[in-house]
Amino acid sequence: MEISIDTTIKAAIEQVWSAWVTPDDIKKWNFASDDWRCSDAKIDLKVGGKFNSRMEAKDGSMGFNFEGTFTSIITNSSIEYVLDDDRKVRVSFSETENGIKVVETFEIEDENSAERQRQGWQCILDNFKKYVEAK
Repeated sequence: MEISIDTTIKAAIEQVWSAWVTPDDIKKWNFASDDWRCSDAKIDLKVGGKFNSRMEAKDGSMGFNFEGTFTSIITNSSIEYVLDDDRKVRVSFSETENGIKVVETFEIEDENSAERQRQGWQCILDNFKKYVEAK
């Protein structure tokens, strides 16, 4: 099963793309709530390249690595990757009258409910929008 989430960001496509693929930027938006953080981000932006973002509760009670391998990259347009648990993810960036529409489609995992996964991924995407629009 796949879930798609989206947001529209009032910024130039180059700014949106850069914030999505730059480790220093990723650390500033890649978490679902204010009591979490992204303490480290590494990205090798090429097909076959790997990425890894470390997400941690600020109180140190839990954390995990979000990592995978890029399978397709079209600058300012789309990124596809496979997570280390073999789930596929597609992210598309398109220009609209209202800004850049970002659509993220991902295969669900078995540990958490589909709705919880949708909410978590949407919160991260909402953080991304806030971060880019405030830059």
